[in-house]
Amino acid sequence: MKELLYLKDTQLKQLIEKLFTSYRESFSDAKKTLDKYSIGIAHHKVLHLLSIYKGITISDLLKKLKVTKQSLNRVLKDLIKLDVILFKKNKQDSRVKHIFLNENGEKIFNEIFLTQKKRIYNALLSSSSDQVLNFDSVLKKIINE
Repeated sequence: MKELLYLKDTQLKQLIEKLFTSYRESFSDAKKTLDKYSIGIAHHKVLHLLSIYKGITISDLLKKLKVTKQSLNRVLKDLIKLDVILFKKNKQDSRVKHIFLNENGEKIFNEIFLTQKKRIYNALLSSSSDQVLNFDSVLKKIINE
């Protein structure tokens, strides 16, 4: 069987380095905006998920983030102080809370997103359709989706 060059340790290490670097660069673009509001990457992750999953429950947010309740509560308290989120109780079960970005939260999220969007959009735009689809496919496999 033909040896797959891209599965050698050297190539895998280089790929992992590129993942680290791409993560660092794409989040460094947003750093100025995060600093402006005195929030960090954990807050950014929550804002991002709330922008996608409008009305997500705390339980589902915990599952997506894979963090402890204590860690999430710290971030949520900061976001409440910043006045960017709101909670609505579930109509069927009042113990269940749904979280939403309010107007201010949407504004701050969009400010962060626009800085990241430029880099990612330009990279995707300068790639072929096949490259974009293959990249997406590989990322999904990396995160077990």
